[in-house]
Amino acid sequence: MTALAQMYQAAILEHARRTRHRGVLDPADARQEGVNPSCGDELLLTLRFGDDTVTEVRYEGKGCAISQASASLMAEAIEGLGRDEALALIGHVKAMIHGEGLHPDLGEVAVLEGVRRLPARVKCAALAWTTLEAALRTHPAGDAAGEAPGGSEPAGG
Repeated sequence: MTALAQMYQAAILEHARRTRHRGVLDPADARQEGVNPSCGDELLLTLRFGDDTVTEVRYEGKGCAISQASASLMAEAIEGLGRDEALALIGHVKAMIHGEGLHPDLGEVAVLEGVRRLPARVKCAALAWTTLEAALRTHPAGDAAGEAPGGSEPAGG
């Protein structure tokens, strides 16, 4: 294993062991569930907005180290971002884990880059991001909390 691969693996394990932003916001402006049916990962994402900015993020879930680390990384990366900035970040992350290259704005989230070499784990890494995308597209800023229709993970990850 290369030094870079070891660094990525260590960062993912650190986020899986010491997740950030775990919990549920109540009340929340957005609530979205996601499921990865191929391996059973589950995620409940709750968000609060200030104007059009994500001010707080919490998640609960169960699953493999990659899905939990990805949720932790996602929560840290999007707090303070505007809706459009968060959607752009989601696009960059999904492109990266599908092997389409690294974007300079990824920051620490770039540790998920190695997942592209594990095709069976791409949906695990994508779960938090696709759940976030559904939450952002379904819940306009300032809307009351409630679960969005179609809260499950899209099949394409």
